[in-house]
Amino acid sequence: MPADAPLLFVPVGDSQTRLFGMDARTRSCRLATNLGFQCAETVDNNQAALVASLAYAWDPAWLKAMRGRPRAVLTLGGEPVMVHVPADGEPAKVLRAFAEGGDLTGYEQLPVETTELSYADLRKRDRPFAMRVDTGNSRVAERAAYDASYKGVTDLLTLYLWRRPAFHLTRWAAQAGLTPNMITSVGAVCCALAFYFFWRGQYWPGVATGFVFMVLDTVDGKLARCTGASSKWGNVFDHGIDLIHPPFWWWAWGHGLQAYGKPLEPVYWTMVLSAIVGGYVAQRAIEGAFMRRFGRMHIHVWRPIDSKFRLITARRNPNMVILVAALLAGRPDAGIVLVAWWTIVSLIFHAVRYAQASEQAARGQPIVSWLA
Repeated sequence: MPADAPLLFVPVGDSQTRLFGMDARTRSCRLATNLGFQCAETVDNNQAALVASLAYAWDPAWLKAMRGRPRAVLTLGGEPVMVHVPADGEPAKVLRAFAEGGDLTGYEQLPVETTELSYADLRKRDRPFAMRVDTGNSRVAERAAYDASYKGVTDLLTLYLWRRPAFHLTRWAAQAGLTPNMITSVGAVCCALAFYFFWRGQYWPGVATGFVFMVLDTVDGKLARCTGASSKWGNVFDHGIDLIHPPFWWWAWGHGLQAYGKPLEPVYWTMVLSAIVGGYVAQRAIEGAFMRRFGRMHIHVWRPIDSKFRLITARRNPNMVILVAALLAGRPDAGIVLVAWWTIVSLIFHAVRYAQASEQAARGQPIVSWLA
């Protein structure tokens, strides 16, 4: 067997429970395949395998954790959920013991109830879920899987306001057979419509379509993670739109002030727009530099204060809160000026934090996330 052969993923048992419109075997195989496993019907005595019971639903984080733990068995209430069998560990024998509730002596016990993991990609530390599922608690299992797919460090709207409606939309989209890229495409249209309305000074229609886009921007990622439908193209498509569109929205907002009847003086508007766009680009550059220098760690997860500031830093969603509040007061012109000032404040905060991390590293002190 080649040394770089993928680890087998072997689902065992049977389950009539459907999560996100998918049967248990199909969904578990898609989650595993998406993480680099090779789904198989049975074990191969010459190849290591991760055997998982279809009687349980679990956080995909367990797949990552178990991949690096040969001769480990994940348990819930003392019952095996999945087991990593090395190639020299008699996979066929272990498979029979696992399926029939036999003896797994010699395998490290990893209890779901007490094990915490650090999710670098989702910027959180948590105790991943695993639960026995049946048709009576499928909704609970879907909610647990959805919550598990959520980033722990993000903005306040995504973390608190969108969470519940996005769950129902994610569940509906999965049952309707929609793909994450379909959701992203609809969101892209709404994003363009918001730009159009802002440009014409029609702020409330722009806010409405913008908010639809912002919710769908949450749904597409959660749908991908909950159904194992993530792809490189989908990641580029989704995050590319996220990265590029905010400066265009703020530009359109400022332009629309003329039609709204509250234009900014041209030179002043140029200064405001330069602060917003320049500050946005500089913040992104600092984030990228931090990740390159400190082992792909996000600046937002270095210390608790960085994670808390991520809730309100000058990104699209917090900026929209400022603009909508100003619009409610009938002052969209003041809103865009406040966005410029908040962008400058946020830039200063991140620049100081980068300088502090660099100074600490220069003294030989490791830069480690508080979530690690």
